[in-house]
Amino acid sequence: MALTETDQQAASKSPSIAVQLGMLAAMTAAAVGIGWFAGGYLKRSETPPSPPPAQADHEADKAELAPEESAVTEGPVLVDLAPITTNLAAPADVWVRMDASILFERPQSLEMKEAIHQDILAFMRTVKLHQVEGASGYQHLKADLRERAAIRSGGQAKDVLIRTLLFE
Repeated sequence: MALTETDQQAASKSPSIAVQLGMLAAMTAAAVGIGWFAGGYLKRSETPPSPPPAQADHEADKAELAPEESAVTEGPVLVDLAPITTNLAAPADVWVRMDASILFERPQSLEMKEAIHQDILAFMRTVKLHQVEGASGYQHLKADLRERAAIRSGGQAKDVLIRTLLFE
């Protein structure tokens, strides 16, 4: 089979292997550079934010306490939430009652506890029964509750402990 004129022109216009390797090296260098910059940016955003002025004053008060008193006020705190009773999104005739506790890094205000309680209540109204069926559904529910509590508390809530979960 003889090559036609257009096939010969296409074969002569294809880039050489040196040009292809050069482009591969340039793309690899660009990818490494972008990855390095993105990693540096993410590492910088990993540093914890500075505490608000009210918290800084509270921490200064803690430093003035005697060592035995400061040991009592520091550390994780388990806070019980009021029972949550609501209907599910689907089926609407199924009700859920949940008793839960929140594990905080340090003592929190009553407003924080109530904000988390209301957020969990609102979330439970959007849950469908098939989402929480089985062990994996329970694990997903718990992970969602933990994430919502952490967001609402600005990272102060470390875990949500479900003590009772009843569907009726």
